[in-house]
Amino acid sequence: MSHPKTVQDYIRTIPDFPHAGILFRDVTTLFQDARGFRMAVDQLLSPYVGARIDMVAGLEARGFILGGAVAHQLSKGFVPIRKKGKLPAKTIEQDYALEYGRATVEIHDDAVEPGQKVLIVDDLLATGGTAEAGIRLIERLGAEVVGCAFVIDLPDLGGRARLEAMGVPVHAICSYEGL
Repeated sequence: MSHPKTVQDYIRTIPDFPHAGILFRDVTTLFQDARGFRMAVDQLLSPYVGARIDMVAGLEARGFILGGAVAHQLSKGFVPIRKKGKLPAKTIEQDYALEYGRATVEIHDDAVEPGQKVLIVDDLLATGGTAEAGIRLIERLGAEVVGCAFVIDLPDLGGRARLEAMGVPVHAICSYEGL
């Protein structure tokens, strides 16, 4: 049996999830294949090999899986950026807009130190709202986000432009046009 050649070959598309008209890009099929998962982690971290990175932050929830693996490969610590109410110690929070309404993410107030260089990791970049909130949390603690790395970019939704306008470089392994 031949194996897929690119990370994108491992990603399953589910039509009409979570509702009609959406093509959901499912990375669980990527995670469950050892070769695909390793390929994704290697490609996520490749631009940062040799760069100064002190900490890797992952956005809930699939960013925990990817960010933990990237942190391990870079021999760095890992910090979760979670939905409100999930972290046990003292936190700071950041609100952001959703398609309908608002959401809040949090980070422990001692998760990163001033001056540290942080790489943010997640599976998918759409509008960039969650990533922007994560960047703002890291910056509020005095650290610097040196980049955001994603498996998938949906460029038509504007997330890359939004993050780059904040001065944060974006790295994505693959992209899908449309919604």
